[in-house]
Amino acid sequence: MGNPLFQFELHSDGACLGNPGPGGWACIVRNQDGGEQVLVGGATSTTNNRMELTAVLEGLRSLPEGAHAQLHADSQYVLNGLTEWLDNWKQRGWRTSGRKPVKNIDLWKALDQERARLHIECTWVEGHAGHPENERCDMLAKQQAEMYQEDLQA
Repeated sequence: MGNPLFQFELHSDGACLGNPGPGGWACIVRNQDGGEQVLVGGATSTTNNRMELTAVLEGLRSLPEGAHAQLHADSQYVLNGLTEWLDNWKQRGWRTSGRKPVKNIDLWKALDQERARLHIECTWVEGHAGHPENERCDMLAKQQAEMYQEDLQA
């Protein structure tokens, strides 16, 4: 962790087998001492965007009040939402610039609550480009999606 201000580093990814379909998410939470926690989960019928959002949400929920977090994600949807769109959506009563209801509003409202209690800086990483933690989260998220797919077939 290069910046001493950050106490936690989060790496996240989501995956979906079909869209919608069985999905999985994963988040690696690393503290400043190098300790690591891996969080995973999924759903039988979901979308890729919901899994991307859930990975970040669950990672942020694991942090203590007031923590400084560096979030690394390959989802432009999640990062743009957190850094650019969220405040505008709230001002418009949770509507997009096209006056349509915000999709995944339940997750965005929960992320907004986390954003209010934490200090978050977002960094985009290119997916499937050899970034070790992103590749690991991708693999874990796909494993979760496959587990939920197997549950459907059982």
